[in-house]
Amino acid sequence: MSQTGAGMRVAVIGGGVVGCLTALYLHRLGAKPVVIERGRTGQESSWAGAGILCPIHPWLYPDSLSHFVDYSLNLYPALNRDLYHLTGMSIQWRKSGLMIPLFSDDRVNHQAQAIAWSQQFGWQLDLLNRQQAVAAEPTLSPEVDGALLWPEVGQVRNPRLLQAARKALELSGVEIREMCEVTSLLEAGGRATGLMLADGSSIEADAVLLAAGSWSGMLAEQWGISLPVEPVKGQIVLLKDTPGKLAHIVKHDDAYLVPRVDGHILIGASMERVGFSKGNTEPVVNRLLEATCRMAPGLKDAEIVEQWMGFRPGTPDGLPYLGPVNGRPGLWVATGHYRNGVVLAPGTAELMSRWMMGEEPAVDVTGFRIDRPVYESAAVGFPDR
Repeated sequence: MSQTGAGMRVAVIGGGVVGCLTALYLHRLGAKPVVIERGRTGQESSWAGAGILCPIHPWLYPDSLSHFVDYSLNLYPALNRDLYHLTGMSIQWRKSGLMIPLFSDDRVNHQAQAIAWSQQFGWQLDLLNRQQAVAAEPTLSPEVDGALLWPEVGQVRNPRLLQAARKALELSGVEIREMCEVTSLLEAGGRATGLMLADGSSIEADAVLLAAGSWSGMLAEQWGISLPVEPVKGQIVLLKDTPGKLAHIVKHDDAYLVPRVDGHILIGASMERVGFSKGNTEPVVNRLLEATCRMAPGLKDAEIVEQWMGFRPGTPDGLPYLGPVNGRPGLWVATGHYRNGVVLAPGTAELMSRWMMGEEPAVDVTGFRIDRPVYESAAVGFPDR
């Protein structure tokens, strides 16, 4: 059944942003993908996140991630245009800038590392003093010492990105099978040949892509593959204030604030290694709100609209797993994007779709390979239990 190129049948496990966009890109290259989702497409971490198009503190990661981020960000203009032309839906991709306010009692001062990283990768960085910081973002505390501002950083409204991606798949005739749980991997002659589903049906495929987010590690383990991907819970609070009151994405060690065009503001996000324990908790929500009031007291009267949570696909070193599984031809992995799923989604989709169709990767993926050594990083990997 081995096949590479046009007409290749690909079973994509996972209907998040990575799975949906990779399926869409595979279709454009002439493959025949089918998306299998255990729940509803785009309802897990892809939906729950904030849509910030920049890693949180990218200087804490290996340079390979920053190169991959740049590669992925360069694809966003075309993705935005193509999705709108195909579906008529806006993903609200826009530049809002990202600001890190600096306070005298910060646990970590990121300024020196931020400047060095920005110079190395050519990201515009403005260093603001106290007066400039408050002038740029009047909601900030007057106790701020200054701020770091990346004016070119953008955002998308990720629920709308997921809706547009799903619509694009439907309009392209790509099959989506929801409420459909994978039970086992089908193999013949040492090669992946499809999937068995919980309802007793099966899907034949020339290739299988595991892109199941936080559930990827469990599935891989059932198939005899070591893939340390675990859920890391993140809680978010949604506020509503006057549109434009918060101009920039504001990031601090204790919380980040993401303004939407309609006046909604996302406050996120906790890092909790509690398995698949669902639901918001009062202590965590209160901590996020308290951090917001300390950092930006100008938002203290904003209305609390909603709260939710999601399970990030965490990894020990904070990096994704991408590529073929050694010794299991036909089986591929694109998962473990952790806190960077939305920013890396177009890059992952472009890279994986072309790689699966026989092209060499356009970026260095050595640091993302499935069999890389597992080194835990306290700065960007799993939080303490």
